[in-house]
Amino acid sequence: MDGRPSHTAEAQILLVEDNPGDVRLVEEAFRDGHLINQLHSVTDGQSALDFIHRRGEYESAPRPDIVLLDLKLPRVDGEDVLHEIKHHPDLGDVPVVILTGMDEERIESEDLDHDADEDAVIQKPIDPDEFVEVIREFENFRLSVVRTNT
Repeated sequence: MDGRPSHTAEAQILLVEDNPGDVRLVEEAFRDGHLINQLHSVTDGQSALDFIHRRGEYESAPRPDIVLLDLKLPRVDGEDVLHEIKHHPDLGDVPVVILTGMDEERIESEDLDHDADEDAVIQKPIDPDEFVEVIREFENFRLSVVRTNT
């Protein structure tokens, strides 16, 4: 697997979310925020692992530039997916944004906002403006890295 970011104009974003309502909110936030991206969605942790490792039906999947990850997932837990991404030699630099329904106190008590693994935490229900701002920060970082490497 090629460990470099994709060199397309659009960021390749993997959304790992099992709630169809939250998937719709994310899609609307991308559309309303005019984000330049290609959004790929999977609904469970095993599918996320298959996507990032390009296995089975995801054999031709692009390397994600950003992963939006719910922690409470069927089949394989989101924390296991996060660990796999961040400890994989070709994927460790991929930003992972945790999407969680936990309130701020619980996030702090579980140390999610200070853990070395995730890059950002967005609390659900998703505030569209906050969401767009976070994604744009990562898109701008990715594009600046691509420009310096080309």
